[in-house]
Order: sequence, then C-alpha cells, then structure tokens
Amino acid sequence: MRPLVVGGEALLVEVGSAAEVAALHAELLRRRAAGELGAVREIVPAARTVLLDGVRDPAALGARIARWELRPPAEGDGPLVTVPVRYDGPDLAEVARLWGVAPGEVAGLVGAVVFRVAFCGFAPGFGYLTGLPERLRLPRRATPRTAVPAGSLALAGEYAGVYPRSSPGGWQLIGATDAVLWDPAREPAALFAPGVRVRFAEVAA
Repeated sequence: MRPLVVGGEALLVEVGSAAEVAALHAELLRRRAAGELGAVREIVPAARTVLLDGVRDPAALGARIARWELRPPAEGDGPLVTVPVRYDGPDLAEVARLWGVAPGEVAGLVGAVVFRVAFCGFAPGFGYLTGLPERLRLPRRATPRTAVPAGSLALAGEYAGVYPRSSPGGWQLIGATDAVLWDPAREPAALFAPGVRVRFAEVAA
C-alpha cells in the first residue's frame, strides 16, 4: 500500500488490485465503527485507490495504514441485494458464444455468482461489481452504443454493472431489470454501495 497525503485533511491510499481495495475498504469501515479513525468523514473506494476525507493528521494515519495486514472480506460480509433480471439482452448470444455455452445457460452462470460492489462511478447509482470468475471475463464491445437502456445488465472485463439511466456504453448487454438503481427520494438513494453483495435472479422475459 502507498499512502499519499492530499491537501490538509485527506489521504489517498494506492493499492495493487480490486481485491486489495475491497480488503482495505472493509478494514477501514471496521476501524471507523470501532472509533479508531477519529473524525474521518468519507471513505471512498475506487478501482485501485481508497480516499479518506476529514483526516486530522493524514501523514500519521497513512503510516499506520501502511503497517496493516489486510484480510479479504468474508463471503457473508455486507448486505445482500437480489436483483431480478430478464436475460434478453442484445449481446446475449455473443456472450454465450464467447463462453462456449448455449444462450440459455448464461443466466445460470451469472446467477451462481455473488458479486460485490467494489466502487461506484460513471453515473449516479452505477456500481462496479466484482466476482466474475476469470473464465467469464469479457472484452468491451469494439463499437460502443450511443444509448444503452436504463436497467441493462452488462459485463466488461472483470466487472458487471447495471446502467441506472440511459447513457452511452460499450459493455456487453445480457439482460435487463426493472429495479431502480438511483432514486434521490429514497434513503439511501443508491441501491448499490461499496461493500454490498449482489445476486442476479432470473425472471421470465
């Protein structure tokens, strides 16, 4: 881990992988709940970093964090959200071909994975979900779409994600959900937050 002081009250910790981000994020949440992080206001994970805001002495905290031994989150840690999905996406057949299975088998392969929200970004409510086995990882589309429908379940690289609103995108679309990913009138507004576990359950198209 590489802690970097950012301004007077923030600390950015660089790590080497999404798994290490998840482990560090879980450890920071645990220690904050135990009162060990003082006045830290925000803990924000990204693809290879975790940002802490509201740190009274960033250099001292960074030195402490650098000595921690991190453990990956236990499989059952974090709330579980089950999202109903119709597996009727326009890239379903191509994904099945790349995986070497029939299109009807894609739902079972995806449904067997308990994903974890690693971080959020791109659009309000969009979570980058990790957990795909390496053999199921996919390239992005060669040509992105100018408009991906809201609720589309998509795969790219090591991640799965659900588009919270219509937007351009280059991920492989395998299905869709009616679940509302982002609702400012709801508490919390985002259905997906870092650390949340996600399972996709097949429903009839």
